[in-house]
Amino acid sequence: MRLFDPQHAPAATLSSELRDHPEWHLSRERYWLWSIPVQCPAVLQRLQAARELLGDWLHPPGPRQAHITLFVCGFATPSPVLNDDIATPLLEAQRDALASLQLAPFELHIGGLDSFASAAFLDVQNSGPLDQLRQALAQLSPEVRQTDYLPHLTLGLYRQAIDLSHWRRRAEPLRHCPALPLPVRELQLLSYATSEPQGALRVETRVVLG
Repeated sequence: MRLFDPQHAPAATLSSELRDHPEWHLSRERYWLWSIPVQCPAVLQRLQAARELLGDWLHPPGPRQAHITLFVCGFATPSPVLNDDIATPLLEAQRDALASLQLAPFELHIGGLDSFASAAFLDVQNSGPLDQLRQALAQLSPEVRQTDYLPHLTLGLYRQAIDLSHWRRRAEPLRHCPALPLPVRELQLLSYATSEPQGALRVETRVVLG
């Protein structure tokens, strides 16, 4: 649910505690996802402006690189046991499936500020061939996901609960922004240490477009 949704917005943001969550990872060390890197200076400038606007409502972003999640894979393991595990050979098969599409580079369009209850984000207004990419990945392994996919560029997680009306007043200056083009020239398979919720992302492999 988005905070600027006129009908289904939550009453307030949800605070997140940035800590190790052993009850989630169960001693599994790295979590894997496919993503789109965000390195466009204009988009990064808007990302920073939105973080400054929301200020200390957000946890500091830490070393995590800006990215748009394409597909959540889960915990890579040679022998999957749990429903959020993925067999290591399937990650290689997913890479081959993406490469076989032979997609040309494309553009996404980054819009204004919005938010889920737990995390603020910039809207992705044009999803381009993302559905095609996600279908190619899902044919090999189900995605680890509890809600419908909505492409977005995350700003950060909330450190406190903010009333909806208060949030909307502060966020309004960046709600309607001209779309910024984001060139997409490659896809990246990333992983991160599960003990570091905001830790750096490690590039495991790339699929270069075109």
